[in-house]
Amino acid sequence: MEVVKTIVLGTYFTLLTILSIYGAHRLWMLLLYYRHKNEVPQPKGDENYLPVVTVQLAVFNEMNVIERLMDHVVKMDWPKEKLEIQVLDDSTDDTVKVASAVVDRYKALGFDIHYLHRTDRTGFKAGALSEGLKVAKGELVAMFDADFLPTEDFLRKAVPHFADEKVAFVQGCWAHLNREFSLLTQVQAILLDGHFVFEHTARHRSHAFFNFSGTAGMWRVAAIADAGGWEHDTITEDADLSYRAQLKGWKGVYLKDLVVPAELPVEVNAFKSQQHRWAKGNAQVIRKLMKTIWKSNESLHTKLECWFHLTANCNYMLMVVLSVIMVPAMIFRAGTPVHVLLLTDGPFFLLNAVSVGLYFGLSQKELTDNTGWQSRLKYIPGLMGLGIGLALNQAKAVLEGFFTDDKEFKRTPKYGVDATGKTVTKRAYKVPKSLMTFLELGFAIYYFAAVLVAIWIRKWASVPFLWLFFSGFSYMSILSLADVKLFRRLAMDEPADDAQSAANFVQ
Repeated sequence: MEVVKTIVLGTYFTLLTILSIYGAHRLWMLLLYYRHKNEVPQPKGDENYLPVVTVQLAVFNEMNVIERLMDHVVKMDWPKEKLEIQVLDDSTDDTVKVASAVVDRYKALGFDIHYLHRTDRTGFKAGALSEGLKVAKGELVAMFDADFLPTEDFLRKAVPHFADEKVAFVQGCWAHLNREFSLLTQVQAILLDGHFVFEHTARHRSHAFFNFSGTAGMWRVAAIADAGGWEHDTITEDADLSYRAQLKGWKGVYLKDLVVPAELPVEVNAFKSQQHRWAKGNAQVIRKLMKTIWKSNESLHTKLECWFHLTANCNYMLMVVLSVIMVPAMIFRAGTPVHVLLLTDGPFFLLNAVSVGLYFGLSQKELTDNTGWQSRLKYIPGLMGLGIGLALNQAKAVLEGFFTDDKEFKRTPKYGVDATGKTVTKRAYKVPKSLMTFLELGFAIYYFAAVLVAIWIRKWASVPFLWLFFSGFSYMSILSLADVKLFRRLAMDEPADDAQSAANFVQ
């Protein structure tokens, strides 16, 4: 038994130490952000710098949002004779009819807009973007996913930065149309805010590499070609290309105040699918580029930031192991004096839980529009629980990225959420449920029993943490297994028949 106890506690403290290093890095990001907060990027160009711009809209089965997307794109402030729009549609459903009809409508109004439909989805989004570039007229290309609402001033704010011939890409900041919809969307918004407010800003302004986020941004066509073009050997082609470009000597510009609103997934399964794709893709980028990054002549600061960015999801594998051994560790440590617990566990608590609270809490204060930011602080415990509940899903994604060659791009369904959070859908796209959900449910039951055991042995200090694990796993599993049709009635109007909806639209 002593051997088992030694192994469990040794593993427990080793995992906490590694996780605490990443917690300390969050605090480092805060330090970098506030050190460089006032160093706002200034463009070299002015209103007279007017290159030809191609806007690429890569879509796949986006019947609910494709019209809204194009309605916003055509309203962007840019000389009409210098603006080209490409709708790169790989759809296999009635999105084809809807998208081509909208393109025809705007073409009749004098817009330089083109509809390119592929029946062979080779390369998925990266493949579609590559095909579009073959016939693109622009020196620069702007990219927007189907769930984004490009602002009228986007090009006016982003393009002048390309007057600097070393700039490869410009990335805008994501905002959230349906932040107020549910606990899930509130927590998602805060998670993304931490990334876009602190990580991107701190890395860019401290002259480290940062990643292009795939949408709400622009590229110089020459930089794409010089970096090797869009490649589809990872499913995060955006991070892959941006790192390759920066390794070639190009630089990116992050504009924290260039805010572009988008729709957050309203279903847990859709959210999990999105997070799975991002985690798996980053693991693939590690396989592809991390050795090259470490061998490059870049600064140690840059190399470390690439490491922390790309390996962050690997922590979920540690979280899974920690979730298994936390209860035995608690039992083995029963009777430990309080002052000893404070000395051993206090630093871990500060570097993990406190750093999360500070990092994501302060991100709300630092938003460009931070109205009512204090009211969102109550969602921070939910954010911690959600992170724990994602552990199995993300650990699986990382392992797939490292040890399989699966490159299938699984899209995140969009429902057409408007600025008020109301949704009207033409088609209810579904995300398949994963068998992993039942394992999450098993962990939820395990931690509910652990809460009861902690109460029984009067381990009161452990109860809040065990409850956090229970709530995270139970939230993920129960909502994933819930009746999706019932949930949709709460999220949107009843879906209409696909073919009839498309027919009505075209008419």
